[in-house]
Amino acid sequence: MPEIPVLIIGGGIAGLSLASRLARETGVVLLEAENELGYHTSSRSARQLIPSYGPPVVQDLTVRTLALIRELEAGLPEPILRPRSFMLVGREEDVRDRASGHMHPITIAEATGLAPELAAGSFEAAGLDTTSVSCNTDILMDWHRARILAGGGRILTGRRVDAVSGGEGEWLVSAGGDTFSAAVVVNAAGAWADSVAGLFGVRPRGLQPYRRTAAIVEAGNPPAADGPMVAGALDNFYYRPDLEGVLISPSEAVPSPPEDARHRPEDVADLVGLVNSLTRLELGRVVRAWTGLRTQAADGVPVVGFDDAVPGFFWLAGQCGYGFQTSSGIAELAAAQLLGQRPFLDVSEALSPARTGL
Repeated sequence: MPEIPVLIIGGGIAGLSLASRLARETGVVLLEAENELGYHTSSRSARQLIPSYGPPVVQDLTVRTLALIRELEAGLPEPILRPRSFMLVGREEDVRDRASGHMHPITIAEATGLAPELAAGSFEAAGLDTTSVSCNTDILMDWHRARILAGGGRILTGRRVDAVSGGEGEWLVSAGGDTFSAAVVVNAAGAWADSVAGLFGVRPRGLQPYRRTAAIVEAGNPPAADGPMVAGALDNFYYRPDLEGVLISPSEAVPSPPEDARHRPEDVADLVGLVNSLTRLELGRVVRAWTGLRTQAADGVPVVGFDDAVPGFFWLAGQCGYGFQTSSGIAELAAAQLLGQRPFLDVSEALSPARTGL
């Protein structure tokens, strides 16, 4: 069988973005275990890219991702990104601790002017990130899919990896009844990244999946359609306008095994009560709810790069809920590493699988 230069395991936004970046440069095949792309975490995104959200290296990758998406959307009939500010509210010290260079403090009057549904006395300080945007993730994923195919790459769904042999850059990977020979394997398996690493004899990096629930809820007093995304400085909730009502989340981080996560109705009910106590949204009927898994390393930073002990094995995992907002920047970096090129934004050391603590 002909050898594939790069075999990517995982069809979420991370794997798709990298395959899209590589397809015109080298042979690439993407394997997705489910019967559709982006089934788990990528299809359950909040669809908001926030430059002030995450550790410094994540913020840098977010800024780069926004620049790259703006370049590609120039040739599309409709934009992928639209302005939507991100507002942080809470106690003064909590807002101060969470604010970053992309966020500036605003007065309570300014905050309630932007989000008049906030209840009086429910917060004492606020910060605003006006560089934040909403993201049409469906258009972005479709663009990557089309670019992969146009570049000669292959996308195969329903191909769960079940056996591996070989090594030293000559892998034989069995998935869904087919066998693939690959020089380099990229582990973009999301919540299953450590399990996939084990099949290749690679040391796991302690990547832990965490639950993150969200719901669309009807509101008796809905926010303005162009209103900001509002989040608690203690990471206990966020909400934003949605075409079907209001999107809300408890921003929880509950450890979970790798699985097809399902929401718990009691979590959604508690969240509705919390948001109603802090706002005048008058949330009512739950239109739909879901739970995704955000997978992260102990230091909360993505894991990207060649394994330090097993040649031909490349990590693209641990995006920690920053998947879409770092996707293009990380794909650019990873592609450069795989092709032996110099990356535009070289944060290789910060994301290295060999860094201290993993």
